[in-house]
Amino acid sequence: MANVDAAATATSDEQRLAELGYKQELSRSWSGFQNFAISFTIISILAGCFTTYGQAWNNGGPIAISWGWLLISIPILIIGFCMSELVSAYPTAGGIYWWASKLGGAGWGWFTGWFNLIGLVAVTASVDYGAATFLNLTFGAFDFNLFNGASGDFLSGTFWLFLVVLAFHALVNIAGSHLVAQINGISVWWHVAGVAIILLVLVFVPDHHASADFVFTERFNNSGFSGGSNSTAMFWFYVLPLGFLLTQYTITGFDSCAHISEETHGAADTAAKGVWRSIFYSAIFGWLVLLAITFCATNVDAINKAAAGGEFVSVAIIEQAVSTGWLKVILVISTVGQLFCGAACLTSASRMCYAFSRDGAIPGWKLWSKVNNKRIPQNAVLFMAVWAAILTVPAYFPNASGVPVAFYAVVSIAVIGLYIAYVIPIFLRWRMGAAFEAGPWNLGNKYKWMNPFATVWVALITIIFILPTTPAGVPWNDEFDWNAVNYAPLVTGGVILGVGIWWLVSAHNTFTGPRHTVAELDAELGEPHDGGGGPAAGSGPAAAPAGA
Repeated sequence: MANVDAAATATSDEQRLAELGYKQELSRSWSGFQNFAISFTIISILAGCFTTYGQAWNNGGPIAISWGWLLISIPILIIGFCMSELVSAYPTAGGIYWWASKLGGAGWGWFTGWFNLIGLVAVTASVDYGAATFLNLTFGAFDFNLFNGASGDFLSGTFWLFLVVLAFHALVNIAGSHLVAQINGISVWWHVAGVAIILLVLVFVPDHHASADFVFTERFNNSGFSGGSNSTAMFWFYVLPLGFLLTQYTITGFDSCAHISEETHGAADTAAKGVWRSIFYSAIFGWLVLLAITFCATNVDAINKAAAGGEFVSVAIIEQAVSTGWLKVILVISTVGQLFCGAACLTSASRMCYAFSRDGAIPGWKLWSKVNNKRIPQNAVLFMAVWAAILTVPAYFPNASGVPVAFYAVVSIAVIGLYIAYVIPIFLRWRMGAAFEAGPWNLGNKYKWMNPFATVWVALITIIFILPTTPAGVPWNDEFDWNAVNYAPLVTGGVILGVGIWWLVSAHNTFTGPRHTVAELDAELGEPHDGGGGPAAGSGPAAAPAGA
């Protein structure tokens, strides 16, 4: 009976995909749990909570961590609910840009796709760079110093290790979709068990803990702005919001549930649930980890000194709270979790690249939209990995203090690119109103307030995360240094300006949105069409059937 149900689900999935205009090319071997697992892995509280902890510590202090995480998780979950409704209606690998094209037209889809592509390149780059940094720290803890750079420089050595990690993740992704799905399944349990161990160590091993008053009320301003004051308007409306990057960056990448939907059984329901569940559980477990770390911060002066020298604040806190042996345990747990995360990021990025290329939006699209004999978009994997490496090149040139400003810039690019891509189809769904044909998982009338709230929130954080993060990054400042510049607006704005000009000059004539029929796609690729499975040719993507 189970086999019959599985076969019926597979048939239904392929039929729904054909209604949306595509044939089943990718291997549909992922379960609903594995679909949830990839987003949970990409969010990875073992990655973001450790690598960007210092952003909140320096820009707001403990309140930016304890209260900031809790409060910022709420709008992120609302965005997740809005996206769950969309993936339920349109379970395609293109995901976000497909939704925008369907709901607003080819132009909306074009820009959404490029924002999404930028964000996925950046999130892959930032996660793998963070993983390489923690891997290098772990190597150092075990007296293995191969990647300390030619002149003993930690950050330049870390860059070369980053390239090794990126290449390894490309090989893992090319090895097979089923392997990646299994790895993500293991990753979930690694994160759950790892978080439990870290919490137990940080609660019971340290001799002393900070007070609840410190964790929930203390404010810091180590940004350099406003003379270090933590009570001015500058602190509350500029410095503290910069600290929210910790939460906004960590809980991102949940669009992966959509990108893997063509490889997931029962995607219209399971992928939709995977989006919001990955956010919800990550928010809970992440908050517990952050509180545990912050309660261990008993020597603030030493921690601030380490942070000023470029050390990850989370590591500096743990290093002072526990013995070297326990520090090694925590480093290994976090590093392995980050490596899982990086592999999943590249999986999601490559699927979006494959889908966007399949619809002719990327130069050389025929190459990037091909799958190998294992039904893996191998060329798309390599394409996204190479661009992730190129984006991170500035990290090879640290500023004088050794602070990895370039890392935080890439993090900002990831947040800006991904969340703008998330919110465009949410806005378009809101604009469509009752005419939207929902899938089996939907918001009902709640979209009427959730969609506009999500739109305003993303507009707000986009403004915040293009701002300079240090006085030396302000162009008119006497201390201006190019190594301190937040190049997120330069990269994001530059790419969008370029593709915008391209759209106006020629792309609006060649990119008409997602392919209209399976037959049209086959004709473009020069492949025979079997005459079945696709909808009749029309002026745009097939509409989702009511109640599908």
